[in-house]
Amino acid sequence: MAGTDIQAHAGFRVRHVRFSGTRVLLFVLECLLGMIAVAMVAALTQWSRWLLPVSVLLYLLIVVPTALLCGFWQALIVSLSAVGAQAYATTHQSQARIASDPVNSVTLIVFVLVALIVSRLSARITDHAREAESRGHQMQDLYEFTRRTLQLNLHVEPGPQLAELVHEIFSFEAVALFDADLHAVYQAGIWPADPQEIAQNVYYFETSDDDAETGLGRRVVRLGSVPVGSLIVRGETTPLTNNAIASLIAITFDRYRAFANESRIESERRAEQLRATVLDSLAHAYKTPLTAIRAASTGLGEMGHLSAGQAELVSLIDEQTGLLNDLTTKLLTTSRLDAGEVALKATSVGVATLIEEVVTSLSDRLASMKVVIDLKDENLVVACDRQLMVMLLTQYVDNACKYAIYGTAITIRVAHVMGEAIFSVHSIGPVIPMADRERIFDRYYRSAAQSNRTPGTGIGLSVAKRVAVIHGGYVWVTSDEIEGTTFFAAIPAPQRKKAQ
Repeated sequence: MAGTDIQAHAGFRVRHVRFSGTRVLLFVLECLLGMIAVAMVAALTQWSRWLLPVSVLLYLLIVVPTALLCGFWQALIVSLSAVGAQAYATTHQSQARIASDPVNSVTLIVFVLVALIVSRLSARITDHAREAESRGHQMQDLYEFTRRTLQLNLHVEPGPQLAELVHEIFSFEAVALFDADLHAVYQAGIWPADPQEIAQNVYYFETSDDDAETGLGRRVVRLGSVPVGSLIVRGETTPLTNNAIASLIAITFDRYRAFANESRIESERRAEQLRATVLDSLAHAYKTPLTAIRAASTGLGEMGHLSAGQAELVSLIDEQTGLLNDLTTKLLTTSRLDAGEVALKATSVGVATLIEEVVTSLSDRLASMKVVIDLKDENLVVACDRQLMVMLLTQYVDNACKYAIYGTAITIRVAHVMGEAIFSVHSIGPVIPMADRERIFDRYYRSAAQSNRTPGTGIGLSVAKRVAVIHGGYVWVTSDEIEGTTFFAAIPAPQRKKAQ
């Protein structure tokens, strides 16, 4: 950094010396041209004596343009020469008497005041014109930069493209851009030393300033109030321009992040769709051979005259075939629910009967578990598709059997609250992380905390969610180390009671 500052100061001094020499030469040349014009008017008045009364006006016509075009000091020197020429032409007296003549003093004062007023007005108008022109160029550059950033290729990192655009459009000597998310520094132009460290320091220490002596402008790139990077430019610029560039860069960074997230979500959606299509096709293909295998195993069992070992093998075939059949049924049901091909066959179903059917179907799984059934109203009736609701509740209870701690109770509750039947299955087991409680109902998703401990496919809970949705309801889960885990399903249920 020290070497960079020394080189920057040295370059500034060289430019300053050259600029000063040019200004002095121009000042002398402008004064000489004004004095030559005064001499020409003096010679003209000597040759034509009738011009002598209006010679002051002629000199004033030289002083005013000099003050307007060149400046006050050039006009002052020209005014002195004009007063001397006018006094000499009118009196032909000695220099001492010319200087003491009050008319000449008044003339000089008038010339000086006119030169001062005109030069100040000219300087102000010129400054305003230059400022307006500069603002116009800045607005044009910012418009071009905005237009070009909207056309960036967001499939690749925007940092290198932005650095080149800033360097090209605003004609800076050098540009450095730090992307905090990718932790990379992008450069454009010629830097005497690597700007990586200073770019990172601007971001970490949040220092935004402009150094007119070295020509460096530093800005923290913020998205709202959150720093996302930093910008360093070297060259002629203004604070407003630097602020605008930094804001446009922050917007481009945000667009790139949003586009990347959208692309990732779309890729995941397509992968999920492809996986679902393949598994659904396999489920359809498995149904026919599974039916044949199950029929064959059932036929072998009914033939009799089997040894103990043969009977055990047939029983194992029948059991595993049943598991595969249940899995393919869930896959096909999920596929039909997603496609909207399931026609809801709603009938009035008693909640108590529904719970009894689910518990009976899982009697083997629940044999070693304590089951508590808590019905606030045993006469509650729900208008639902009986088969789909049995599938939902079976999945909840089966899930509790898998993860419940041995010896703890599984509690099945149903309550009627504000026109909804709230089904819940509670168990004591591993806590479901907060980040997984929304996604656990997604198809094929399994909580990372339990995916390696208990076998499963990640299909059952997605089926339960779709069953609740098709009934106009919804599902959710709560999980706590002390209270345990509870899966809920809310199904619309008007206030109706089963006939006694």
